[in-house]
Amino acid sequence: MRAATLLPIFLGLVSCSAGGDDAGPPRVAVEDAVVTLPAVEGRPGAAYFTLESAAPAALLAVASPRATRIELHEAGMRPATRFALRAGETLRFEPGGRHAMLFGLDSALRPGQRLTLTFTFDGAPPATAEAEVRGPGDVHAGH
Repeated sequence: MRAATLLPIFLGLVSCSAGGDDAGPPRVAVEDAVVTLPAVEGRPGAAYFTLESAAPAALLAVASPRATRIELHEAGMRPATRFALRAGETLRFEPGGRHAMLFGLDSALRPGQRLTLTFTFDGAPPATAEAEVRGPGDVHAGH
């Protein structure tokens, strides 16, 4: 065969093996992210969200440019350093259960605004979500 005949076949094989959008570790989806502002200025706010992963992974940290620090907590306000996700599992962070506490929140934040949250995982690349900012006690609004 001539080179001109083999070129389309070669290019087809290369594109199949390159991985395209499937290259690298599976991503964790972050959905329904909400941040509630504290009732008393200077106190921490809270973040709630849902994580879904097609492969095993673990949430290690959450960060935001508009908070000085964010801690992960289990139910009962117990600090946690990681939350493991099994393949195909949905993990919910909600009032009374798992959640993130946001310390040193930007005092200019107001209900209705968006707050960028960056999630760090073991076993998956970082993910970014835009959380809806809600006033104190408004965590369930719109759900």
